Amino acid sequence: FLQVLNEKKLQEVDSLWKEFETPEKANKIVKLKHFEKFQDTTEALAASTALVEGKLSKNLKKILKKIVAKDAHEQLAVADAKLGGVIKEKLNLSCIHSPMVTELMRGIRSQVEGLITGLPSREMAAMCLGLAHSLSRYKLKFSPDKVDTMIIQAISLLDDLDKELNNYIMRCREWYGWHFPELGKIITDNLTYCKCVRKVGDRSNFASSDVSDILPEEIEEDVKAAAEISMGTEVSEEDINNIIHLCDQVIEISEYRTQLYDYLKNRMMAIAPNLTVMVGELVGARLIAHAGSLLNLAKHPASTVQLLGAEKALFRALKTKRDTPKFGLIYHASLVGQSNTKNKGKISRMLAAKTALTIRYDALGENTSAEMGAENRLKVETRLRLLEERGIRRISGTGKALAKADKYQNKSEIKVFDPSGDSTLPVVSKKRKIQEVDEQDTEVAVKAKKFKAEMKEGTAVEDGEPVKKKKKKKDKEKQAEEEVVLSEELPTSPITEPCCLATRVALLFHYALFMATFVCLQNTEKKKKKKKKMKDEGED
Repeated sequence: FLQVLNEKKLQEVDSLWKEFETPEKANKIVKLKHFEKFQDTTEALAASTALVEGKLSKNLKKILKKIVAKDAHEQLAVADAKLGGVIKEKLNLSCIHSPMVTELMRGIRSQVEGLITGLPSREMAAMCLGLAHSLSRYKLKFSPDKVDTMIIQAISLLDDLDKELNNYIMRCREWYGWHFPELGKIITDNLTYCKCVRKVGDRSNFASSDVSDILPEEIEEDVKAAAEISMGTEVSEEDINNIIHLCDQVIEISEYRTQLYDYLKNRMMAIAPNLTVMVGELVGARLIAHAGSLLNLAKHPASTVQLLGAEKALFRALKTKRDTPKFGLIYHASLVGQSNTKNKGKISRMLAAKTALTIRYDALGENTSAEMGAENRLKVETRLRLLEERGIRRISGTGKALAKADKYQNKSEIKVFDPSGDSTLPVVSKKRKIQEVDEQDTEVAVKAKKFKAEMKEGTAVEDGEPVKKKKKKKDKEKQAEEEVVLSEELPTSPITEPCCLATRVALLFHYALFMATFVCLQNTEKKKKKKKKMKDEGED
């Protein structure tokens, strides 16, 4: 015990460390009042563990009673507020705990060798090291029933055994299937399959073997009938021995897995009984293993417990700005599996909230009963029953009638591409547009033929007067002029009505062809006029 000499300097918490820079300065602040050593390491360990847990040891209680008798009016500075409360309750001694006391304790620990005289530094270091090892060893051995490391190792081994069993059974079925392929379709249970193969061996022995202790009578008759007409290949005795040895391994691992599951179930009921009642031993063990320990799991909120195990999907959804997942490992709980697809999100959210309460009760509570878990499970089951029966009441009205809700049905719709989106113009049927183009082409062709026939007969009319026959040369020139006039009478663009894409392309092609013909005729006419002009000038 140390007594404070100058309380004014303790008020300056920020600069208090400067008063403990040297042993001389520290002796001006505090001085040793009472010192009592421990008899052995066991006594020191008991006193240290009591202080860590906030309890009052017997030796400390005796010393404090002496101090109370002498200086009952003074306050006792303690580093642990819980310990101060216990001392005040049992000894009626005023205790103080504040940031000033914490800083003072830090300074005393730094200069403890100078404050306690006659204690060599070498012995002090050895004592601290030995006490630290003993205290750490005690913490590891404390309450072995509450050690959740065994659960983490057991559930990890159980998952590994399941993977190895699947590989071994698949290899056994494939290997023996070359010899007796029909047996795999008749016997679906893996363990029964391996027991049957181990007892019989070669398929020719099925007729004389009795496997009634393994298979029912009907399946036994089917196996014997299939063995007589099997199309498998013949194998040697050495191959059969290796297959039987593999079946022995599968049976031994299956038995050990059953034993390990029972061990995990008992351990979960001892460490986290309420969590086991809520979600089952397998899901509860996986939650503990994923969090690292039961205490770490108790620190998680209900929303984290709900999504525990789906971290990759959660961050991918946040990154791509899509819907976040509704459940993680808790999806495998029996309550979530019983609900419909529509209600799985609601049930998983409610189950996670109740599970978080049971986890904290198991980790921090002193009671080991599973009553709280049973009550919460009953609440979740009641809520699930209400959702399944559409037990949502109306807000207005009598409140007795059930709210009407249509049954959810997933309807798959097949969307077909709409070609009308390719054009902003109104849609016109392709058949109608093609008919209009054909009519225009037919009308133009009829007019051209009629004009040619009139030109040959000499009955063509131009500006209300009949055109007489001239010389061949003049007739040719006149015919070219009429063709030019005919071309000029054609429409400038055949696209007069809205149409779809294919019809529009066809009309554009015809329009381009007509325009090319028109340009050629104009060029020919210009050349003929130019030659005629040059000829007339030469004659003059």
